[in-house]
Amino acid sequence: MKDIQKEIESHLAILRKLIAPSGLFLAAADVGVSTGYDKSWLRDNFYEVMAFEETGDWEVSEKTWRALLDIFIKHEDKISSAIERKPQFTYQYIHARYNPETFEEFWEEWGNKQNDAVGCILFAVGKHELEGHSIIRDDTDKRIIQRLVDYLGAIEYWHDPDNGVWEEYEEVHSSSVGACVAGLRKVKEAGLAEVSDELIEKGVSSLHDRLPRESKTKFTDLALLSLIYPYKVVSKEQENAILANLEYHLSRDMGVIRYKNDRYYNANEDGYSEEAEWTMGFPWLSIIYRERGEHDKADYWLEMAKDAQDGEGKMPELYFSQTDVPNENNPLGWSESLLVVALQKKLNTAQ
Repeated sequence: MKDIQKEIESHLAILRKLIAPSGLFLAAADVGVSTGYDKSWLRDNFYEVMAFEETGDWEVSEKTWRALLDIFIKHEDKISSAIERKPQFTYQYIHARYNPETFEEFWEEWGNKQNDAVGCILFAVGKHELEGHSIIRDDTDKRIIQRLVDYLGAIEYWHDPDNGVWEEYEEVHSSSVGACVAGLRKVKEAGLAEVSDELIEKGVSSLHDRLPRESKTKFTDLALLSLIYPYKVVSKEQENAILANLEYHLSRDMGVIRYKNDRYYNANEDGYSEEAEWTMGFPWLSIIYRERGEHDKADYWLEMAKDAQDGEGKMPELYFSQTDVPNENNPLGWSESLLVVALQKKLNTAQ
C-alpha cells in the first residue's frame, strides 16, 4: 500500500506544477510551448482537478472551480447573447480554452465549438453540491449556472453539431450530448437551476438513437468512456457495447487510439493506419472496471497505465504508433489525473 501511496503523491506533485496562480490548470506544460498546451481548457480542468478531489484535497478543488465560474461570469454578456439568439457562427459559442490568468478567450482558427465543456462544468458543480462540497458562493454563481442551462437549450445541444472532445469535425457527438445530459441532471437534482424534463429527455433520446456509436462517422471513440465514467448516462447494455468495441478496435500497447484513422500525430504520411496511442485510455478503463467490481480487469489496465509512463515517471499525451516515443505534450494533466484516480481507487479497495 505504501508503494501505491508513493505513486499517488508523485503524480500529484506533477499535477501541482500545472496549476496557475489563479487556480486553473494548464493542459500540459510550461508557458510558451509551441503546441499551445500552456492554455487552460474547460474540459481539461474538469479532469485534472479530479485527482485532488479523489484524494480529498478540496482546497485545490474549490479554487479551481471558483476560477472556472469566474470565467463564465466574465463572459456572461456573450452567453446571454447566445441565449437570446441562437449562435450562427463558431465564435458566438462559449469558448473551450482561456488565458489562465486574465480569463480572456483565445481566438484563432480552432475547434472551439465544444458543447461537452459546458456539460461537464454543470455536472461537477451539481455533483459537488450534492456531496457536500459546494463551490457556489452567492447569487451571481447561481445566476451563471442558470445561464449555462439556458444556453444549452438555446443551442439545442441534443442535435447541435459541435467539434466534440477532440476539437475536430463538426458532427453530433454522443460524448457531447451525454455530457450535457449528465450536467443538466446534476444541477436539477441539486436544485441549483430550473431544468425542464423535456430539455433532458431530448438529449436522452438523441443518445439512444446513436449509441453505441460516437457519431455518424465514428463507430467507436475513446471519448465514449466519459459516458460511463464519470457521467454514468448509459445503460448496462450500452456500457458493455462501448467497452467491447473500444477494447477490440482501439486498444494498443502504449495507449488507446482515439478513433480509427485519427490523423493527429499519425505516424503514416497519408494519415491512416498508424494512429497515435493515448495514455489516458488505460487508467480510464481501470477506473471503469474498478467501479464495475471487476477488479482483475481493473488491475490489468492499471498495470498497462503504469507501463505507459515515460522514463521519468510522467504520463505523456500520447506515443507515436507502435513506439515508445512520446510527443512533446508531456506530462498531460488529464492523463496524470486519471492515473491518480485509478491508483486511489485501487488503494481504497485494498484497505
